[in-house]
Amino acid sequence: MEGVLEWRDYQSDIIGRATTILAKSNFVYLAMEVRTGKTLTSLGICEKLGVENVLFLTKKKAIQSISDDYDILCPVGFSLFTINYESMHKAPDLKWDIIICDESHSLGAFPKPNKRARGVKDLIFKSKAKVILLSGTPTPESYSQMYHQVYGVKENPFAAYKNFYRFCDKYVLVKERMINSLRIRDYSQGLDSILEAVKPYTISLTQSEAGFVTETTENVLEVPLEYNTYLIANMLKKDLVVEGESEVILADTPVKLMMKLHQLYSGTIKFESGNSMVIDYSKAEFIKEHFKGKKIGIFYKFKEELNALKKVFGDDLVTELSPFERTNKNIALQIVSGREGISLRHADCLVYYNIDFSATSYWQSKDRMTTKDRLKNKVYWIFSKGGIESKIYKAVTKKKDYTLRHFKRDLLSLGTT
Repeated sequence: MEGVLEWRDYQSDIIGRATTILAKSNFVYLAMEVRTGKTLTSLGICEKLGVENVLFLTKKKAIQSISDDYDILCPVGFSLFTINYESMHKAPDLKWDIIICDESHSLGAFPKPNKRARGVKDLIFKSKAKVILLSGTPTPESYSQMYHQVYGVKENPFAAYKNFYRFCDKYVLVKERMINSLRIRDYSQGLDSILEAVKPYTISLTQSEAGFVTETTENVLEVPLEYNTYLIANMLKKDLVVEGESEVILADTPVKLMMKLHQLYSGTIKFESGNSMVIDYSKAEFIKEHFKGKKIGIFYKFKEELNALKKVFGDDLVTELSPFERTNKNIALQIVSGREGISLRHADCLVYYNIDFSATSYWQSKDRMTTKDRLKNKVYWIFSKGGIESKIYKAVTKKKDYTLRHFKRDLLSLGTT
């Protein structure tokens, strides 16, 4: 490694601190903001510890970039096996010295652990491995998300609590809410003491602390849709159903109405039958014309939006990182799966075909171009004139998810063109 890779000062510092923590405990949490080099730093920790076998759990689209980081680090004294979370049951039956969990906040579902968290727990128990958790946003929606990220680690700070509900007795302000005449317990009010409890195991780093000086400029561009698209949207708002010759659009609940309008205002729709289609190519055509000559990364929300982009861009569009990095073609990524673990540093700018309800998607995805040496990022949001997207944008930029409560407030103003 010496003479091959020159670590940045903050990476060397984190590697040293992390190995000290792991020498005394079973896990360390690297809460490093996006693009600061979490992956490479975690592999540096493994090298410094002198381990033999490392299992890296991540999302499918990030596997190649992790392999590239490992190649940068080589030669090293450990073997790395990288696999996506959904396939972790297929990991080789080896004695893993360290298990690295990428974007570990995805393990944080509560009150019940999700399948991913249960699978990680089983792997840790079987191998008795030490654990490195990686996330730029450890608890993006609630401090309560920390419990199942660490519950598989022996002697974690919450190990004395048999399950999440016992953990809540001390660390969560549990409230009861009435939803549709049902009394629901709300466990989302995690206390600050949760972060205090994991602080001895946590190393945090912001982009600013890492010396990043990137300036991100966001631009909202409005696109008028076709007349018939607005007609269908307005009919659906009024009647909650639109019937065609062979298909039906049904919005018989407020949630379905919100979702259907979210689709329509970007030119797609999913019918009651389960079929879906593109009904309006205005956004895709605008993007191709407006960004002609630029190499762009495009985030979309719904599957049919990708089909619209493919039809308009043809062979100039790819959906995988490797051809995007090797050619001048543009790339389209689904916003939730593409917001983490990948780099779009080769893009001239980012373009959003649509916007997600999640504030996490907003804050994470728009940093995909950022590197320590890049000075400017340009981000463009393509919103339909009079559509729902601008309402969602207003919420997520304030770090709030767009909810049904917001939608009910905004409904009357939609479709005003």
